[in-house]
Formats: sequence, C-alpha cells, structure tokens
Amino acid sequence: MPNTLEKVRAREPIASERSPLGFPVRMIEGEATLGSITDQIGDIPIQHPHKTFWLMGFVLSIMALGIFGIAVVYLLYRGIGIWGVNIPVAWGFAITNFVWWIGIGHAGTFISAILLLLNQKWRTSINRFTEAMTLFAVICAGMFPLLHLGRPWLFYWLLPYPDMMTLWPQFRSALVWDVFAVGTYFTVSLLFWYLGLLPDLATLRDKTSGARQKVYAFFALGWRGSAIHWERHQMAYLILAGLATPLVLSVHSVVSFDFSIALVPGWHSTIFPPYFVAGAIYSGFAMVLNLMLPIRKIYHLENLITQRHLNAMGCVLLATCWMVAYGYISEAFMAWYSGEVFERYVMFNRAFGPTYGWAFWVLVGINVIIPQAAWSRKVRITPVLLFFAALSANAGMWLERFVIVVQSLHRDFLPSSWGVFKPTIWDWLTLGGSLGLFFTLLFLFIRYLPMISITEVRELIAFKEESRL
Repeated sequence: MPNTLEKVRAREPIASERSPLGFPVRMIEGEATLGSITDQIGDIPIQHPHKTFWLMGFVLSIMALGIFGIAVVYLLYRGIGIWGVNIPVAWGFAITNFVWWIGIGHAGTFISAILLLLNQKWRTSINRFTEAMTLFAVICAGMFPLLHLGRPWLFYWLLPYPDMMTLWPQFRSALVWDVFAVGTYFTVSLLFWYLGLLPDLATLRDKTSGARQKVYAFFALGWRGSAIHWERHQMAYLILAGLATPLVLSVHSVVSFDFSIALVPGWHSTIFPPYFVAGAIYSGFAMVLNLMLPIRKIYHLENLITQRHLNAMGCVLLATCWMVAYGYISEAFMAWYSGEVFERYVMFNRAFGPTYGWAFWVLVGINVIIPQAAWSRKVRITPVLLFFAALSANAGMWLERFVIVVQSLHRDFLPSSWGVFKPTIWDWLTLGGSLGLFFTLLFLFIRYLPMISITEVRELIAFKEESRL
C-alpha cells in the first residue's frame, strides 16, 4: 500500500513539461513508481473509494434503466405504433439512436487498435475505458434495430441458420448487413478488451481474498505472468488490433449503406461512408471526454490522464469536426452541381424548410461552430472548457442523425405523401432509457474492474526508468 506522501505526490497538480511548440508532453505526472501505480489503479475496484458518488450515479442509472424496461415492455405489447413513426417517416428515433450509439462505439476501437499499431503511447491511460465504452455503446445500439422490427422475437430470421424450409436471409437487405457488421464489431471488440484485461485481472486476484479472489482468478484464466504468457498475449493482442482496425472503417460504412443505397433524395450519396466514419470517430471521442473528465476529477487520476491526453484528444476532436463539416459542404455542393431537382429541393428544405429548418442551423451551430474553440490550446487542456465542447459535439451528432433520417423522409416525391414526424413520450423514454442502460453498465465497470490498464501504464514507467540509465 502506498504511504500518505506517495498519494499526495500523485495527486499534486504538477505543471506539465512543454514541447517547443508549447504542447504538453508528459504522459505521467508526479513521482510514480510501479508499486504506486498498481495501488492507485487497483484500489479503485478493491477498496471502492467515493462510494457516495458511485451510489448516486448508479441509482439514477438504474432508475433510467427501469424506464427503458417499461418502454420496451409496452412496445412489445402494443407495437411500434406507440412511437411517432408513420408514412412517409417510417424511420424515426429508433434508427437515429442506432446510428448515434454505433458512432459512439468507434472511439474505443480507434484509440485501442489504430493508435496501438501506430505506437502512440498516449493511448495507454485511456484505452481500457474507451474499450469498455465501445462494448456498452454497441449493446445499446443493437437494441434499436431489434425493437424496430415490430416482431423482435423473430430476430433469428436475420441469421443464416439451417432450417427445414431451406429459407435464407435476404442478403440484399441492409438490415442483414447491420446484423453481420455490428455482430462482428462487438465480438472483436469484446475479445480485444478481455485479452488486454487478463494481466490486470490477475493483479486484482493477487491483491484480494475470499470470494472476490476466486471470481478474479476464474476470469484471469490462470495467468501467471510467465514469459510464454506474455509472448502469446502480445502476439494475440497485435493480431486482434490488426483485425479491429479495418472494422473502424467498415462498420459505420455498412451502416451508411442503409441510407446511401436507397433512391431517396438526401440519402443517395457516395460521400456517406467516409462522412459517417468521420462522424462516428467525432462523436466517440466527444463521449470519451464527457465521461472521462468527470471520472478523472472524482477519482483523482490527473497524474495518469494528463494534459497530454486532453490536448491529443482535443486535436482529434477538432480534426474530425472539420471532416464532418466537409461532409456537409460536399452534400450541399453535389446537390447543386448535379442539377437534380429533388436533391436540390431536399437540401433547400433541410436548411430553410418550415418544419425542420431550425434543426439544421442548430446542428451547424453546436456541431461545427462551438467545437472550433478547440483551436485554442487553453481550451484543449482545460477540462471544463473541453467538456462543454465535447458535450456540444455529442448533442450535435445526435441532431445530425435526426436530420438525416427524418428530414429526408418527411417530404416524399409527391406532395400528397408529405407528412410530419412528431416524437411521442415513448420515443423520448426509449432514448433516455438507453442512456440508463449505458450508464448502468459503465458504473458496474468502474466498480469491479480497473478502468485504466495497470500493466500498460507500468510499461511506460519501466521505459522511462530505462531511459534514465
């Protein structure tokens, strides 16, 4: 156990070293040692500090999860008619929430897999947290296509299983593509997260006793930290990182095909796959910041999640923000350049329409303009300012998906087919309830598992000590 002096030193706000351009460079602040890092991270799930905060958040999440359960039960009893969906807007909040949650899950794989292959060490203190966030977001996302089926108990019809009538799924259906894309993404992300967690589970096993030790020992799979264990672990970790990397591009590209393959003005565009991928990473990094910054403050992790991490994530947030903005500009330009009257009308109606025109300008304001504050280094390294910039981006990305889904559908080719989507209370309860499911899983993760990789942070300290020799 670290003594009081070590704990105080680990929590002292130490001025970060700067690069010649003025950017923070230190990935670990204070006089951290291998033992102090193990105790600081491992004691959070073992000793459970800040019980009041955790209990309050968990109770609120459980209440929201209960609301989600009520909404789902009533949906199964009455059908999707309780939502605001109708003709011509047959897709409403459910598909909006699905695309939004899938996008949030992209930051974890990007940070863990791509930055690992690029040997970016600043990922070390945040990769475990983002990987868990990915799993929880994908679980939330997977609920909505099933609920939108109308008969979710027949979801297995989407799977290519052998049956007596030799019926197979329609592989030209975008819904089947989503099943395979999301299923693959969740499976690889789960394996990648669990494989990285193995050494830390063994550490917690050795630091506890009783029933908890047996549980950690069971999931540690007999990890002893031998040379052969580490060799196979690192090899498998790199292989899974290589498999997960193309998933960052493929999964949300497949989701974008749900729209771009349709002959619907506002959807039928080749910009959608890269546009959706950039938006997914954008919203994912924004959600990581919105979750990580409060937890960093409450659990006193400033020495591990330093200004270097905040600055790097703020830079990625700004870069992906401009990619999304380029997608908006490209959509408007191609609608004008194509000369297609329907495409031109959809873009004009999106910006100046009497029903949803306001949503487009609010979207531009909170999704493009406000995050431009990240150009300032002070904003990128100031937790409060960065938190609100990320919160604005998250709200904007949800509103963007709403505009894409609803605004493109509510005015069909014939004026006689026009309609207005009005979300009902059950639409809002389902959205809020999905947040309850997400935060319930997140609080359980914080309570029982190390939210930062102990072994990878110890590697940073070991490399730092070797460089001094």
